Amino acid sequence: MQAVEVLDTDVLFAWLRGRIEGLRTPLRAERLSGGQSNPTFMLTDGSGQRYVLRKKPEGELLPSAHAVDREYRVMKALEHTDVPVARVLCLCDELAIIGTPFYVMEFIEGRIFWDPALPELDIAQRRAVYQDMNRVVAALHRVDPQAVGLADYGRSSGFFARQISRWTNQYRASETESIPAMDHLIEWLPAHMPAHDESRIFHGDLRLDNMIFHPTQPRILAVLDWELSTLGHPMADFAYHALPWRLTSEEFRGMAEKDIASLGIPSEQEYLRDYCAATSRQVDPVEYEFCVIYSMFRLAAILQGILRRAIDGTAANTTAEATGRKALVIADAAWRQVTAHASR
Repeated sequence: MQAVEVLDTDVLFAWLRGRIEGLRTPLRAERLSGGQSNPTFMLTDGSGQRYVLRKKPEGELLPSAHAVDREYRVMKALEHTDVPVARVLCLCDELAIIGTPFYVMEFIEGRIFWDPALPELDIAQRRAVYQDMNRVVAALHRVDPQAVGLADYGRSSGFFARQISRWTNQYRASETESIPAMDHLIEWLPAHMPAHDESRIFHGDLRLDNMIFHPTQPRILAVLDWELSTLGHPMADFAYHALPWRLTSEEFRGMAEKDIASLGIPSEQEYLRDYCAATSRQVDPVEYEFCVIYSMFRLAAILQGILRRAIDGTAANTTAEATGRKALVIADAAWRQVTAHASR
């Protein structure tokens, strides 16, 4: 089992003191639970002011993974757009401070919802939460990368070919057992890529639990966890965001087994229509289904990486192994989508 990581707050305070105005000693650091990737800490200074620190994990890492510098850059770029993000305060790439690169951002008080069925809310509140989520996702995909200094944040073409190759390689690098569905998907996806290409800011992990909502209102205050962000096809970003409609709660944080109409939650098609209206986008159903299948494949590859880190002892969360073992479940679900799609 991985040892609990402890930060040297004296060294950290000395580095932060000239970079965060008004920071006061003593500085305390508390590890936050929930994240599967980059370790996250709550910092509290001597005056009670709180901040959040995100750092790379210790140990050997997969190529291009855990890029906290990219998280910092994209949030800084989006600061004055319609996309709500936490204000980032400083970035450190000096290994001598806490052992790995990190950045610090403001702490935002609010609610995080983990279950997409939103059992803690009433019908009207659920619908309002989904409306605001749709608003924020559409706002992100309307941002012109060049206008916010992110024209070079990723390649502007060849998204699917590049990403399928990347996640295939990441999956192979972290493989712990044979998953036949992943082998099938690795063969199927390159042969069915859409001809249409598009490039926008791609968050990469647009889940409900990566959004902080206002303490009492159904309004998003900040979108979190930009580690996987790049430039990419917005419909693939949206399709990943829509996976809770396709997956059950048992499979992976989904709601496919629930009667969502009775809960006040829009159907997947209704939610997709609202997004398309907000982004002035027309969607080819075949292209959308490909994006859903690709998103499940990518999720399975991500989960496999989490499992590999759990086995290697570098995972950021104590539940990492159980989460990582969902890779097989998600890969099987993706291949079922392929066979269902082919039979239509």
